[in-house]
Amino acid sequence: MYKRLSIVMFPFLMLALIGASVWGYLEHQQKNTILIKAENQYQRAFHDLSYHMDTLHTELGNTLAVNTTSEPSYRKGLVNVWRLTSQAQSDINQLPLTLLPFNKTGDFLANMANFSYRMSVRDMTKNPLNEQEMKTLNALYDHSKEITSELRGVQDKVIANNLRWMDVELALASQNEAQDNAIIDGFSSVDKKVGAYEELNWGPGNMNIFSKNDVKMLSGNEMTPDEIKQKASQFLGLKDPSGLKVIENGGSAPEYQSYSVLLPGTGGSENETQMDFTKKGGHLVYFMKPRNVQAAKFDLRQARDTANEFLDQHEYKNMSAVSYDQFQNIANLIFAKRENDVTIYPQQISVKVALDTLEVIGLQATDYIYGQKQRTIGQPKITMEEARKQLNPKMEVTGQSLAIIKNELDQEVLCHEFIGKLNNNVYRIYMNGELGTEEKIETIRPQQITAPAK
Repeated sequence: MYKRLSIVMFPFLMLALIGASVWGYLEHQQKNTILIKAENQYQRAFHDLSYHMDTLHTELGNTLAVNTTSEPSYRKGLVNVWRLTSQAQSDINQLPLTLLPFNKTGDFLANMANFSYRMSVRDMTKNPLNEQEMKTLNALYDHSKEITSELRGVQDKVIANNLRWMDVELALASQNEAQDNAIIDGFSSVDKKVGAYEELNWGPGNMNIFSKNDVKMLSGNEMTPDEIKQKASQFLGLKDPSGLKVIENGGSAPEYQSYSVLLPGTGGSENETQMDFTKKGGHLVYFMKPRNVQAAKFDLRQARDTANEFLDQHEYKNMSAVSYDQFQNIANLIFAKRENDVTIYPQQISVKVALDTLEVIGLQATDYIYGQKQRTIGQPKITMEEARKQLNPKMEVTGQSLAIIKNELDQEVLCHEFIGKLNNNVYRIYMNGELGTEEKIETIRPQQITAPAK
């Protein structure tokens, strides 16, 4: 019987074995295909990076060689520098370097892109490059030459030794192992040299996304943890602050120094109330009290009034609602500073209001706190009527006012603000108050209804 059963089962077992072998082989082939594809993408991005840095160095040299009176040639050269720097940043983002300290090089390229862009969009016939900006361009030329040379050295090793980027990814992921890899060593060397460069003068209005908040804009003295605990307790309406935990952040860097305050919730860490205060002055920049909001019993206008009253009760005075929307029974409102009937958009605050009880459960005030400064708001040279004539004649204007915004050069500009409808869309258009030209255009989404000022 066993012999007969073996005869019957043997073909099925052989088929199963063959099937498993074929499946394993196909899986192995598919895995190899994916690895080869990833390796090819890494190799392409790396060689593109080397090429773009080499071309960038050449373009900087060509720009410096142009006569300073040749405005079109200078503009063309700076635009090319900006384009090539942006491409180099894109190449870096495609490489498996997230676990490798390469932030100094990334910051350097970001600053270079912002610098060249700002120089290229301004009118050089009225405002040519000054001596300091020419000095910065020369320094960028020298630094790009050194970075290019370093990358070429890494490239030579990759080609000569047939090195693989997949090995880099594995080496970086294996934190317990010594990272002995020519590519890793090469990129670490590049970042170390970039970090040793003298600080360049990138000029005023640098749009660097890595720029630090200026603590000089903050008022008040440095606060102690106990003083912060008292401020947090007062804000939350607690009689006993002993349940609050205060954490000091930032180390010795003034721009990062702050305090985080935590209040445990009833349902674990996900319901923990969180607050962030600046160390200087003890200004509240962040507040979040997460909880489920089951139903919306109040409307957005009531939420706006509640948020406006909440801001008035604290240190955020003279705020006006500029937009709001609703998500998961929570109203998300944006307020901007209002001064002399002018909306100051660089000083914004975001407020979250639960629509079941109208409780304020969130606040983000970083832009407001660090955007405080003494402003002299004059009158625009272009009248509202003159600016309105520059709009599309088919636009149906529903609102107009004065506003201060930040332009592409990160400079504050006084503008005529128009809200209008065109082609079933709603737009917010800012016309430069001095030149009468369009400074910025924003599309207002249906879920981001414009809030009437209170």
